[in-house]
Amino acid sequence: MTERRITPIDIVVIILLIVNIAVSAVAINTASKAVSMAVKVMEEVSALSEDVSSGFSDVMEGMEVLSEQMGEITGTVAELTKAPTPGEKFTLKEIKIGLVEPLTGGYAVFGTEAKQAAELIIEDINNRGGIVNLKGAKLKLVVEDSKSTVDGAKLAAERLVHVEKVPIIVGAYISRHTGGMLDITEPAKVIVVADALVDYLTEQGDYIFRACPKNSAHAVTNVNFVYEMLRRAGIDPGTVRIAVLNEDSIFGKLGALAAMERAATLGMNVVDHIEYPWDIADMTPVVSKLMEEEIDIVIIHPYFGDALLFAKAVHDLGWKPMFIAGQGACGFADPESIESGGETVEYITQTYSYSWARNTAYNNWFVSEFEKRYGKKPTEAGGIVSYSLWTIKEALELYGEMFPEDETLDPDHLREAFMAVEITSGPAADLYPTGRIEFDEVGDNAYGGAVVYQVIEGEAYLVWPMAGAQREAVFPRPDWTPPS
Repeated sequence: MTERRITPIDIVVIILLIVNIAVSAVAINTASKAVSMAVKVMEEVSALSEDVSSGFSDVMEGMEVLSEQMGEITGTVAELTKAPTPGEKFTLKEIKIGLVEPLTGGYAVFGTEAKQAAELIIEDINNRGGIVNLKGAKLKLVVEDSKSTVDGAKLAAERLVHVEKVPIIVGAYISRHTGGMLDITEPAKVIVVADALVDYLTEQGDYIFRACPKNSAHAVTNVNFVYEMLRRAGIDPGTVRIAVLNEDSIFGKLGALAAMERAATLGMNVVDHIEYPWDIADMTPVVSKLMEEEIDIVIIHPYFGDALLFAKAVHDLGWKPMFIAGQGACGFADPESIESGGETVEYITQTYSYSWARNTAYNNWFVSEFEKRYGKKPTEAGGIVSYSLWTIKEALELYGEMFPEDETLDPDHLREAFMAVEITSGPAADLYPTGRIEFDEVGDNAYGGAVVYQVIEGEAYLVWPMAGAQREAVFPRPDWTPPS
């Protein structure tokens, strides 16, 4: 049986009992008995007090033990519920990033610049601590040459996927080459960050992402620019005769279609659409037709050689239209085209996925370092690769936060990390034309946007968007004569 402890209430009762006994003793006039009884009671109270004191002592000891146990429980709960350290179980010291670009063949000029930019950016990321949330894992660039062919891009992807075991590939600049590469990467669940523009590429798989603005974004930017320039010049956009031209690859076709759709939305007057062979040798017949139709503005989606041929034909035939606006980041305003075209490309504009004139801290550093190393400014190819690699870096940092239990990179988890990317600051945002990168449901940047450069006095200047422009666009062309 458990021994009953004396409570404070018991003590009060005892005291009242003593008083009652004393009163009773007086009442019966037996003082001696009362004293004797009081002494006896006091002895009992003393004994009881000792029991009470002992009881309180036991309680206090119990409370101390309980406090210690609660402390241990609290510590255990805190340990079990604390946020895991990002990448705490990650074992890789190095993460391979594949790069497939045309380093030889007809498109080598672009692939070479892309490789140069990739080497610079990878070095900078590693110098800044690598992937911090994956225990500082460093990035290793593994480069393969597409040889400017679809088959070459496929072979390059085969080696990167099956021999090098890369989890991520950047490439392959030419849209049809990138599409061929997906035949290899998609079954292997290797992430591709594309630097090619044709819209449908991101619809060809689940593991492809694209930070750069797609082809249709270039067309929309271009038409918006022309529309706004007309308005600013006091010319009704609906009264101007516009012709849309494109080379006949899927790149040119889709770009021209997007331009015509945007023009129609804005109520602009497209009177002709001319498609010519991508390998055309003489643009004189095309320009002659435009002259006969009394076209005011040409919106053209060229590649490179055809852009220079068009500019030359316009110059040689002495045609002076109101304006020529290129789109698709190919020809007219890049350094190589300006050097080759000379005065024939003067006042022609072109859209780009990257602006070397973007005045932000990291972009200024990047342009400066690129010029120091390679003797030229980075343009389309180098710019796209630069912000694509920084986007990859941000996705890997997110991976470490989202999947701290992973010891290596799981492709489906990696895809989730890319889908969670929201970049509004830092190097990637500084490099990107709109300053924001966030992927939509098909893997395109929901905030993709292009810029417009114009050749003025032999130099390319950023003229659109107007916020941040280096110079005001020269519009219309100064040699244009309005109809009487």
